[in-house]
Amino acid sequence: MANVEFHDNSAAVKAALNGAIEAFLHEAAGELTSQTQRNTRVDTGQTKGAWQYNVAKSGTITVATIGNPLENAIWEEFGTGEYAIHGDGRKGGWKYRDRNGNWHCTKGKTPTRAFFTAYTSTKPKIIKLAELTIGAQMK
Repeated sequence: MANVEFHDNSAAVKAALNGAIEAFLHEAAGELTSQTQRNTRVDTGQTKGAWQYNVAKSGTITVATIGNPLENAIWEEFGTGEYAIHGDGRKGGWKYRDRNGNWHCTKGKTPTRAFFTAYTSTKPKIIKLAELTIGAQMK
């Protein structure tokens, strides 16, 4: 009978896959964040500049999170007042004072959908990137 040696390479394979997944998530999240910034409406540039991403590992799961800590990002994405995309905004209009002290009347802010638009436009590119990045490790 022939002698057969078994080599367990599962740890090396898992490490290579995990590395490829993490690299993919950084690349994909960076691309999506950049596209969202390009789509963001600019007044002061504060909301546009606050988009960021984080890649973190929790146990065996690696997750990319993309977001903006500013409340205005929510208003830009979903709209306000009569323009809120789910129809749940304040009706009838209101007055507000801008940062220069000038008063304005408004019925709300139209949504820009910067993040949603970035997601839908970059989705095919991100899928292709996953195939190239992670698929290369599977060969």
